[in-house]
Amino acid sequence: MGLSTHILDTAIGRPAANVSLILSKLSGEVWEKIGRGATDADGRCKTLLGDSPLDAATYKIKFATSEYFCAQSLTGLYPYVEIVFTITDPEQHYHIPLLLTANGYTTYRGS
Repeated sequence: MGLSTHILDTAIGRPAANVSLILSKLSGEVWEKIGRGATDADGRCKTLLGDSPLDAATYKIKFATSEYFCAQSLTGLYPYVEIVFTITDPEQHYHIPLLLTANGYTTYRGS
């Protein structure tokens, strides 16, 4: 059904807009870039897959957190965050949220 992500900057209680993202798929032992995008004003990105189908495979989303914090004149501990996840049923929708601060992050499977 699809793939989406959302970033909430929990330090300010607001969505993290304009964060660059790269979606990669694991092919054997090599990560193949298959999509890129950026979060919108609501901190969401629903277009990472582009025209690529969602397959049963292992993927990762790379979030360019350093750029985001630099734009706010902050220094973050993590220059980027990579979330690796496995799609087992491509008929389902997978939402991969990121809760972010300059010194930490967490994730979970959203709906």
